[in-house]
This record gives sequence, C-alpha cells and structure tokens, in this order.
Amino acid sequence: MFGGLVTAPSNSPHLRKSGSRPVFSDLGELENGVEEGFLNSIDANDMKGVSTPVSAAAIMPSPILLWRFKVLLFFVWGFSCCKIGWDSVMRMSLDLRDLFLYEAFLYYNPLLLMTMTVWLWGINLWFFSQASVNYAKIFDLDQNHLTHREIWKCSTWMTIIVPTSMTAYLYLYSNGEVSLAASQPVLLYCAVAMILVFPFDIFYLSSRYYLLRILWRILLPLQAISFSDFFLADILTSMAKVFSDLERSVCRMLHRQVATIAWFEADSVCGSHSIAIPLVLVLPYLFRFFQCLRQYKDTREKTTLLNALKYSTAVPVIFLSALKYHVFPDRWTNFYRPLWLLSGALNSLYSFYWDVTRDWDLSGFTRIFKFSKPHLFSHMLYGRKWVYFWVIGSNLVLRCTWTYKLSAHLRHNYITVFTIAALEIFRRFQWIFFRVENEWNKMNAKSNIQLTTNDITNEEEKLLSSTDHNV
Repeated sequence: MFGGLVTAPSNSPHLRKSGSRPVFSDLGELENGVEEGFLNSIDANDMKGVSTPVSAAAIMPSPILLWRFKVLLFFVWGFSCCKIGWDSVMRMSLDLRDLFLYEAFLYYNPLLLMTMTVWLWGINLWFFSQASVNYAKIFDLDQNHLTHREIWKCSTWMTIIVPTSMTAYLYLYSNGEVSLAASQPVLLYCAVAMILVFPFDIFYLSSRYYLLRILWRILLPLQAISFSDFFLADILTSMAKVFSDLERSVCRMLHRQVATIAWFEADSVCGSHSIAIPLVLVLPYLFRFFQCLRQYKDTREKTTLLNALKYSTAVPVIFLSALKYHVFPDRWTNFYRPLWLLSGALNSLYSFYWDVTRDWDLSGFTRIFKFSKPHLFSHMLYGRKWVYFWVIGSNLVLRCTWTYKLSAHLRHNYITVFTIAALEIFRRFQWIFFRVENEWNKMNAKSNIQLTTNDITNEEEKLLSSTDHNV
C-alpha cells in the first residue's frame, strides 16, 4: 500500500521467533559468532567423543510405515464393527430381526450412499488429473478447490463415522438401550448438517459454500445456467432414492418414531405409503426440467426443450408407481400397471438415447464398429474400444433396473433396494467420465476456432499493411 514490497534478509531480527535469543544486526559480529560457535562445538565433540544429537525427523517412522499402520487400524476397525453388528443382530428374535434391519438401513442408507458417491467422485477427479482434463476450468473452480486426495480424505472419515454410528445403533438397541440407540442417527444427521453450514474457516469452508451456492441455484434457477448447475442437478436425479429415504428418516426423527416399528404401518405419517415420498422423488427431475426451460429462454436452442421433455417422462413413472398403494389391486393390475410399464420403458429408452448421442456426443460411435475407418472416439481412453462397448451396454441395463419392482419379493427387500440405488450411483459415476470429457473437447474446439480466427485476422492485417505504401 505504501510502496514496493520490502524483503527482509534471512538474518533480520524481525524474522526470529518469539522467545529466541537476540540476533545481532551487525553482519560481522554475527558471522564471527557463528564461526566461533561452530568451532567450539567441533572441539567439544572431539574432546568428549560423543556425536551430535539425532534430529526429531530422523527418529520419525517413514511415511510408508505410517500408511501401513493406518491401513491396519482401518481393517481392525472394520472387522470390529462387523463383529459387533453381527452379534447384535443375531441376538434378536427372528420375527423382529427383519423389521429392525429394515429400519436400520432406512436411517443409514442415505449417508452410506453419499459416502459411496464421494469415493467415486474422488476417482473421477483422479482420472481427470491423470488424463490432463482441466476439470477446474470446466466447473469454474478457484485455486483452493479440493483435489482427489482431499476428496478421499473426506470420504475416509465418512466411511469411519457412518458405520461406527450404525454399529452403535445396532449394539445399543439389541441390549435394550432404546433411547440411546435412537439418539445415534439423530446425532449423526445433526453433525452432518452442522458441518455443512459451519460458518468458520474449517472443514473446507470455500468448497462447502460452493456446494451450497450451486444447490441454491438449482432450487431457484433465476440466473443463467452454468455447467456446474446442471451437472450437479443431473447427479441429484440419480440420488432421488437417497432423498426419499432421507425424508422418511427425518420425518421419523421429528415425530420421535426412531427405534420403533410404528412406521411400518400403512397409515403411519412416515410410512412407506406416504404421499411425501413421490413428491421428494420427483423434485430432482423438476429442478432439471426448469433448468432446461431457463436454458431455452437464454439460448433459444430447441435441443433444450427436447432435454426438458426427457425429464418430464420421469414424472408419470414416479406417480404411477406410488399409485399402487392407493388404488384397488384389480384397478392397478388392469389399468395403471400397463401405463406404468409403458412410461417406464419410454423414460429409460429416451434417457439412454440422450446419454449416448447428447451428453456423451457419441454420434460417431457407429464408426467404431467399422474398424477400417478409425475415428477420434475409438482412440479415446488409450484406444480401448471395449470401454465403449461396456459403458453403453451397462448404461442400457442400469437404466432398466426399475423393473425389479415387478417382483413383489424384491420390491420390499431392503438389501435389493439398497443395491439398486448403489448401481444407479455407479451408472452416474460412469456417465461423469464421458460427460466431462465431452465438455472438455467442446472447450478445446472453441479455443482452437478462436485461435484460428485470430491468426487469420492477423494475416489479413499483415497483408493489408504490406500493400499500404506510397508510390
């Protein structure tokens, strides 16, 4: 502010730590003192025959040893949680065991799936860094953005805390401590909410507020839609089941129904037949639908309307599925069930088509089958064509996982429901690779066009300047 930056010398008295011995400002006296002290220390060591003290860094264990010790502790903790949880479940009677596990999965499903999402997001970032994809530029991140290492650090803590709370819940409930067991998920949810909105500069404040800001823009798309806005909104559509379980869990906490089985009744406020469940399930699709309408308003591109139509096809699937619990069985079988199957197939096929041709821009994928005519897409990911066969085939299959509801046994099996939700998150994890890569290719293409245009303009100016002379 008051002139240029002044750099103090390394031996300046202003750089010494508080409590240290004073340092002379005269360089001559300082050099003499250092030389004398050094010679005296050598003489003393020679006379006494002792070596210099070993530094603290020399006695510290190596980073590899520390890492192995942490991995060992992690496995010991995981084994302990599994052992305590299994013994707690086996201690219950058979008629109570299934209901209890269903309730335990209900509380911890959302956070376990969120933990899985964070782990996979770290893998995405690691892959982008290895492939030299500038994801910070794509998502408009600042210099303090989280890297894959920091993401994995967060997911590691989530992996430790969430199962520990679940193990404590199982143990306390099986031993008759119902009130203490009921407090475990409540405390965990409160801790997660407090960490997310904590106003102090700890726990990656800038990244947390960046996430909250994007979520706010998704809820109210009053500004121009950026890539980060609709990218996160697309991820939220794959986590609709997570938000559904989250709503039921919070509802039970507010109505003090934790560690009870009253919620299992059909007329329960927080039961599985509640009208709030389809409303929560449809919200991510509605958010994405309104984003597409806002994009059409800003760009007037008709493809955004077709994208909005894709998200609107999910609405009848959700409400027709929920209608099963509110109509007579004959009415459902003869009329609503065929409509549900038709709308589900339409939504899956439309979404699959959009993934391949629009989000991934694999319209040239047909050239991969013609091996005599290599294409740019066939050489991506180190030229491994099987990656594209796998991702397209698996994406089609995972788009149709909703068909498990055709089986009454699988529909009410909590392990199956958890597995289907995890597979949907895995499908989105694969989708992210190609969606971000497609956006990166578009950004590079635009920059190349701009550079080419600038070069042509400069050449034209040089030609005009060369012909502009006096005769």
